[in-house]
Amino acid sequence: ALRNHAIPLAQQRLFGWHAALFPTGWSGLHKITIGDWRTDSAGPMQVVSGPIERPKVHYEAPPAVRVRSEIEQFLAWFNQTPPMDGLLRSAIAHLWFVTIHPFDDGNGRIARTIADLALAQMEGTGQRFYSMSAQIQRERSHYYEILERTQRGSLDITAWLSWFVQCYGRAIDAAEVAAQGVLGKAEFWRRFTSEPMSARQKSVLNRFMDGFEGNLSAKKWAAIGKCSVDTAQRDINDLLERGILVRNPGGSKRTSYSVAGMPPVTDPNSANS
Repeated sequence: ALRNHAIPLAQQRLFGWHAALFPTGWSGLHKITIGDWRTDSAGPMQVVSGPIERPKVHYEAPPAVRVRSEIEQFLAWFNQTPPMDGLLRSAIAHLWFVTIHPFDDGNGRIARTIADLALAQMEGTGQRFYSMSAQIQRERSHYYEILERTQRGSLDITAWLSWFVQCYGRAIDAAEVAAQGVLGKAEFWRRFTSEPMSARQKSVLNRFMDGFEGNLSAKKWAAIGKCSVDTAQRDINDLLERGILVRNPGGSKRTSYSVAGMPPVTDPNSANS
């Protein structure tokens, strides 16, 4: 979608994406229609949750007989010269497609792909360092909540557009943090390239700089390095003496460490609610 963003979106392209998602023709234990619109042979297309005997219906899509005409209208709108802000166009395209729900399965993934395609068209390039699709996946609980609220509401989609734009901002923030981590890690190894380290020390440091939950402690070092806590502490003390690690402020019972000259690695989405 990104590499070929200049190519118009067509029915056969959507069918190709769908077939690529389900190469065996099965979704879990269920045989589904691949590379074609749903038929509703097993009943109305519904998004449900909960036990089989008491399912909760979150959304019921238009009947199968309307799918072809609905998709034709959608594609005609999507392929016209963009008459609006590209970010809002991406948000509307995602909502419109997933609301039609034209396939037996995979509608959300293809809707996210279409949203990324629209953004690539807005930017005029298939190269980017952020992923709106990945960000939506990270925020899927909030995504499903706002999506259901929008689909069950009126034709006013302002709340959906607002959420989508904010999600886009968080995708940019996440990419920025990831880029800073990559650059910081590269700078660390440039500074300490001549310092002798064991394979275990290198492995644990790399894992730490890639980011993991919480602080680096002797106990976590032992778990990652597959060694005893005593051995982990000797590894850490060696790096402390050479200024490669620094001890974080705190009591002896909660002693933790950071890589010298690098800020703590954090998840930019951890504060989202």
